[in-house]
Amino acid sequence: MKMQLAEIAHAVGAINDFEQWRSVSVTSVAFDSRHLQPGGLFIPLTGEQDGHQFIQSAIDHGAVATLWARDMVSAPADFPVLQVADSLKALQALAQYYLSKINPRVVAITGSNGKTTTKDMIAAVLATQFNVTKTHANFNNEIGVPMTVLSMEPNTEMLVVEMGMDRPGQLDFLSSLVMPDLAVITMIGEAHIEFFGTRDKIADAKMEITHSLSDDGIFVYDGDEPLLRERSTDLVQRQVTFGQEGTNALFATDVQATSTSTSFVTNQWPKVTFTIPMIGAYNVNNALAALSVASVYRIRPESAQKALATVNLTENRAEWLESSTGTAILSDVYNSNPTAVKEVLAAFSQTPVTGKRYVVLGDMLELGDQASAMHAGLATAIDPTAIAGVYLVGPLMESLAKALADRYPNLPVAHYGADELTTLTTDLQAKLTPADQILLKASHGIHLEQVLAALRDSAEN
Repeated sequence: MKMQLAEIAHAVGAINDFEQWRSVSVTSVAFDSRHLQPGGLFIPLTGEQDGHQFIQSAIDHGAVATLWARDMVSAPADFPVLQVADSLKALQALAQYYLSKINPRVVAITGSNGKTTTKDMIAAVLATQFNVTKTHANFNNEIGVPMTVLSMEPNTEMLVVEMGMDRPGQLDFLSSLVMPDLAVITMIGEAHIEFFGTRDKIADAKMEITHSLSDDGIFVYDGDEPLLRERSTDLVQRQVTFGQEGTNALFATDVQATSTSTSFVTNQWPKVTFTIPMIGAYNVNNALAALSVASVYRIRPESAQKALATVNLTENRAEWLESSTGTAILSDVYNSNPTAVKEVLAAFSQTPVTGKRYVVLGDMLELGDQASAMHAGLATAIDPTAIAGVYLVGPLMESLAKALADRYPNLPVAHYGADELTTLTTDLQAKLTPADQILLKASHGIHLEQVLAALRDSAEN
């Protein structure tokens, strides 16, 4: 982006006299003073910490101007300041203004699982024909979405935006912020069920992404999900379904898996074999969502084929890594819920291995009153003929430990407290061989990334 401060002042509704600074040129924005670049506009936000306290750090890192909330005192003197009623709302207003100025087509993605991977895949296939900006990492909330918008280069033709939610109304707001031309829902699972109570209510909340979809917009969704099929009947927009069932507009056939990739063909392009650099039928579904978007925007199947084969995925999404001693590690340590765990367990249990397979599962958070039952329910997804040992972490996983003891009394199961990651790592290092494979899966709050780093430590040096 590149705007003079006078234009930004107009967009955010600045309430102070900024005339002396109107010609200051801004080329980027940041809410973390440490991430500012020369020419940046600092957006001080209030939360656990008050961003206004870091104005000097912002200046030291290259800020040329700052927003400043009206109720905050001690605005910096002799430095370009735009005073606003609320700095977060001003950030969002600036994003809406900039979006209307660049005017790309907007593809918005949400779902209980797979939205980040699907975002990466959609961006990859669209980039074969368009200039694309996509959500960085998982910047998918009220702060991350406007930051994604403001990261666009002026030549952006397609904006691919990931949208997360943890409460009703959140996707309604995010959808109104970007006014999508195409909305995608990957699937409905149990993520955040603590706040919603039922999958029906999760589906209602996910459908909010369509609230600001224009009448000539397009809704792409998992047609295997009855909750979405039911709710889609209320929409006037064009609908495109994907999934495993033959009733969908796009479905996969002849799915073939290796330890690191999955290939498939589709009903729409039966002569083209698509390969994705990841395992699992659930990732085939994510690829089908991306191919549905590719079809809408008339991307050649051969171009989409190449894009999916080389897609640059956000890290910590079911990626294969290697320990310092040569053990293959399937790392999926960013988030976790029952659907995601069952899917990755099914895929992991089928990977070719010369040694043994082990799994490390940490607590799945935000499941509320259903947490104990949902953790215990994972026992049905663990195949003792495919898994040689199970390592569980966190107080909620005690329910799964008991369920496994009842179901498979001969299966080795070890349970650790959330503060025993060092002991877990030591035990794993003593057990694993170069011929083995291990899966790490947990909600981020369990911090299995620390175990991952320890297992890989000397491999990184």
